[in-house]
Amino acid sequence: MTENVIRPMLWWDIPAVVAIENDLFPVDPWSAELFWAELAGVGESRDVAVLCLDDKVAGYCSLRHVGSEGDINTIAVAASHQGQGLGSQLYEWMRLRAIEHGINQLFLEVRSDNETAKNMYLSLGFEEIDRRKDYYAVDVHALVMRKRLSHD
Repeated sequence: MTENVIRPMLWWDIPAVVAIENDLFPVDPWSAELFWAELAGVGESRDVAVLCLDDKVAGYCSLRHVGSEGDINTIAVAASHQGQGLGSQLYEWMRLRAIEHGINQLFLEVRSDNETAKNMYLSLGFEEIDRRKDYYAVDVHALVMRKRLSHD
């Protein structure tokens, strides 16, 4: 049986995270330096985690929080593990951190051509509130989405 654990990202997770990032986003992946910058903000304005299956990194996420607003900076699951609800589990981890920080609404941007991610965010209650035309490429827009959080 596979053990599924979400835990804070540590510096030694970065090579595995970058490998997943490069596989999923070959055109515009985050660099190792960007993940180091995310880790540098932990405790101040960031919560960063990895999802491990049997101690192997299979996904990751980053939440940025400022005041009562939060941004999901990144959330990704390795291609070989997609479709198993792991992205939703990473989102839930971030949602709970957001509530702990007193965040009232979460924002994110998603590529207009990423149907899987768009559908997941819609199923989680996000709504599209804006569109940044040709943000990623010609005819590939950034969809800005928001979800208001309940602190019940």
